[in-house]
Amino acid sequence: MSLDSYVTLGRSGLRISPFGLGTEAFGEDWGHGCSASESHAILAEYLELGGNFIDTANVYSNGHSEKIVGDFFATRKDARHRSVIATKFAANLHIGDPNGGGTGRKSIVGQCEASLRRLQTDYIDLYQMHIWDRHTPIEETLRALDDLVVSGKVRHVGISDTPAWKIAQAQTIALFRGWSPLISMQVEYSLIERTVEGELTPMAQELGIGVLPWSPLKNGWLSGKFTRANAASSNAERSALVGTPGERDYRIIDALLAVSAEMELPPAVVALAWVRSRPGVSAPLIGTRRIEHLRANLQALEISLNPVHLATLDEASRPTLNFPAELIDKAAPGFVLAGSTVNGHTSQPLPMLTGSAARY
Repeated sequence: MSLDSYVTLGRSGLRISPFGLGTEAFGEDWGHGCSASESHAILAEYLELGGNFIDTANVYSNGHSEKIVGDFFATRKDARHRSVIATKFAANLHIGDPNGGGTGRKSIVGQCEASLRRLQTDYIDLYQMHIWDRHTPIEETLRALDDLVVSGKVRHVGISDTPAWKIAQAQTIALFRGWSPLISMQVEYSLIERTVEGELTPMAQELGIGVLPWSPLKNGWLSGKFTRANAASSNAERSALVGTPGERDYRIIDALLAVSAEMELPPAVVALAWVRSRPGVSAPLIGTRRIEHLRANLQALEISLNPVHLATLDEASRPTLNFPAELIDKAAPGFVLAGSTVNGHTSQPLPMLTGSAARY
């Protein structure tokens, strides 16, 4: 597989690369990240390799990330029309202004206009709610987004960092009212963060929403740089920002290092290949500050993990899921299938059943 082996995003006809390029690190306004020139080099490399899906947000580098992306495409009109640019709204960049962010109609329209200006484009291919805003009815958000689609300023809409029940409510309302449906959902998903498997990813599969995992290397913990041996030498400033691995995390890292050693591949490549293989995943988002990191990580497109390696990683990283996910996984097959095999799922009848069981 390569970056130009495109996949459709959710229940839509939008074709995107199997790895999206995350641009949170574009711009140095937050005291870290990469310069505009380095960002442009990363963008050029990604497109040259066949990539077409660029993800940013109004809040990244206080708007500078969008500006960097916009400057890059301003002189590459053909590349712009061949690319899928996604950005996000909800973050408030205007201190003291209650309508400067959030998901109400006034703020959505204002944020969209500002993003279009920074991106120097007439339309946004995928406009995503960055995080749930408890203070705004979801109907208002959905209708405002649909109006942006009708106006031509937005092509598709998506969502990020929102509870499954709220996303399910939003998608149901949109479909019943004939508004633009959600085609994508961004969630944190990696070997270390798998709790989305309880509600979010099954919901997305059921409702036709493509999953776009962010931080698939868990803040770099799965890159190979974090091991038990070098735990004491971790960067204090970075650790204050993203934390440090705990005992469970190191058990997962140990398993990852073992598999990567057997495959003779970098741990990051194996970790990314695992995420890409998961049910419902459309395209993991890989963020990078160095062009060589981009090239290295894209090796994950060229490999497939065998069943033994998958089982090793799955077992080491198995999460504890919220009720009733584990109950359904363990009890439902015997409870509803009673020893039958349906859609490839086998079951054992409940221990208390004997004979034909239906005796009364």
